[in-house]
Amino acid sequence: MKQLIIAEKPSVARDLAKVLGATKKTKSYIEGDNVIITWALGHLLGLKMPEDYRKEWGEWKMETLPMVPKKIGIKPLPKTGYQLKAISQLSKRKDVSEAVIATDAGREGELVARWILEYTRFNKPVKRLWISSQTNKAIKEGFRQLKPSKLYDDLYESALARAEADWLVGLNVTRALTVKYGDSLSAGRVQTPTLSMVRQQEKKIEQFRPENYFSVDFVYQHLLGRLQLKNPKQWKKREEAEAYLKELANEKAKVSDIHNKRKSEPAPLPYDLTEIQREANQRYQFSAKRTLSLVQSLYETHKIVTYPRTDSKYLTTDMKATMKERLQALAPSYPQAKQYLKEGARVQVQKVFQDACVTDHHALIPTEQAPRFERLDNDELKIYQMIVERFLGLFATPYVTNQQTITVTVGTAKFGFKQLTVEEFGWKKVDPKKQEVKQIQFTNGEILPKHFEINKELTTPPKPLSESGLLGQMEKFNLGTPATRAEIIEKLIKSELMERNTGSLSVTAKGKQLLELVNPSLISPDLTAKWENSLEEIAKGKRKASGFIQEIEADTKQLVQEIKRSEKKYQDFSVTSKKCPECGQNLKEKNTRDGKIYVCINPECHYKRRKDPKISNHRCPQCHKKMEIHEGKNGAYFKCKFCMISEKVPDKKERKAKLNKHEERKLLKKYSQEKVEPEESPLALALKAAMNKEDE
Repeated sequence: MKQLIIAEKPSVARDLAKVLGATKKTKSYIEGDNVIITWALGHLLGLKMPEDYRKEWGEWKMETLPMVPKKIGIKPLPKTGYQLKAISQLSKRKDVSEAVIATDAGREGELVARWILEYTRFNKPVKRLWISSQTNKAIKEGFRQLKPSKLYDDLYESALARAEADWLVGLNVTRALTVKYGDSLSAGRVQTPTLSMVRQQEKKIEQFRPENYFSVDFVYQHLLGRLQLKNPKQWKKREEAEAYLKELANEKAKVSDIHNKRKSEPAPLPYDLTEIQREANQRYQFSAKRTLSLVQSLYETHKIVTYPRTDSKYLTTDMKATMKERLQALAPSYPQAKQYLKEGARVQVQKVFQDACVTDHHALIPTEQAPRFERLDNDELKIYQMIVERFLGLFATPYVTNQQTITVTVGTAKFGFKQLTVEEFGWKKVDPKKQEVKQIQFTNGEILPKHFEINKELTTPPKPLSESGLLGQMEKFNLGTPATRAEIIEKLIKSELMERNTGSLSVTAKGKQLLELVNPSLISPDLTAKWENSLEEIAKGKRKASGFIQEIEADTKQLVQEIKRSEKKYQDFSVTSKKCPECGQNLKEKNTRDGKIYVCINPECHYKRRKDPKISNHRCPQCHKKMEIHEGKNGAYFKCKFCMISEKVPDKKERKAKLNKHEERKLLKKYSQEKVEPEESPLALALKAAMNKEDE
């Protein structure tokens, strides 16, 4: 009998096949003596759409809202039906005794597999593979410790409840807003408060008014001691600061207090997904989605880091035994790792081992597999280096400093000086260019020569919210999960509600209006945080999903009624003054994958055209730059905007008749190859014939 193993992707299935000895490959599965390994392609099934429940729900009308089905069902996704059919056939094979869920070990991965098993009506035993890395060792160990799928029923219920809640709130609120205001307005329980956070920061910047103020420093050698005031910005005029200093003219400057504080700072804990996304955005300006993709590649393709979609920075105590092996994998490439091995591979940051702080997955760390740097691209290497640095920090000694605070009293005024001495650099890298500043020795009661400086300062505005800052806010208010936050940001940008600028995010005119039109309860993160806590309780078995869905249904009905009663107005800023040549209505600017296009606002008119000409791969014969594609009376044509040369775009027959580059290279190679035996000249042939006659 055989196990039917369901992986999430074909690449993962191939890795499992290598370890489990399955070699017979087909289009939809890989078979071995004891296993059949098949795969999803992400999700093969999704929740049914409104029109699948009732015919009238297929039309976007306010009268049909709210849409609350008695039971939300699933249906196959159209593009991957062939794979679902193949899994269904495999599940009915007589030689299949049980199934193994080998999808990603998380909430979404559980949902992928459970929906497949539900749809195929699989009625045999089901087990769960739960691993945090894709190395051969981890896979073998995972299959030795397969667990009954029932242990993960609560996780599945939580995933299903999240999907259904998003369906109810997202579809109903989005449809209500779109129908009422005549434009595509997307809203949801997570994306709307996320958008609001960016807008709140923008409002702070807009309301900011710069102010001048004056401060006073006590200068002694190379140190500056700032005057300690209850309100540091109280002096708006220079004369006020000068008047204050005149009062101190006859007073002595005396060292009244010296306080030393020794601080031992251990290395930071390893990354969870949100923190590495934040730091990669700060260091390299990577988007959250880009960072997740890179870490996923390091995990899935290269197998050199552990499971990326984690919300924990801690490790389990049983992982202590694996730390030396991970160091050994790094030792050939990292001298620090070699040094720590010589020192006994002792973990200095012992607080990293906390079972209670690890839920589904532990922190993001390197695996026991040695890296092959020649296989990594530049961006993958950057992310891997970050993960390794954090991991190696666990074996390093603390960063130890002594902070000396000196208080100098002049009459009633107090000035504060600070000196920092590094006693041990430990895990922090030493920069040889930054030499330690020579410390000044102070003694209590010492009288210092007086020298003051008045500084003109200007208040600075708050900084726009970066992607790193937004991820931090989402984590603080429990908006989404580490695995979904990048997707939420991308959805807001794709919906034209938010824009990504250099180093920051901003809300579009459409997004600002949406926040004015949408329900106040959806703008606040409190409601969403409450929902996320409920989902977490469901995953832990502390709450029933049915009760949560009943609450969501009630919330959905209330949200739709609020939109229906609203008297707020909306202006579509994407509508231009350009007229449609077919019906005379205004044209609206719209973003697509191919760039910006103009579409007619008349729903019955289907006119559309590109805003800017499409750039082709066809090169100008004169300047060799890419040519634009234009539409004319006689059809499409190429045009070079630099040389103004035009060429007709060939039709299908002409393209077929014309050799492509591959065919050109093939022919060129054929006719340019030198023959193995060069042809002899007529003179050489005549001489050879004459010599042959002489020999006779």
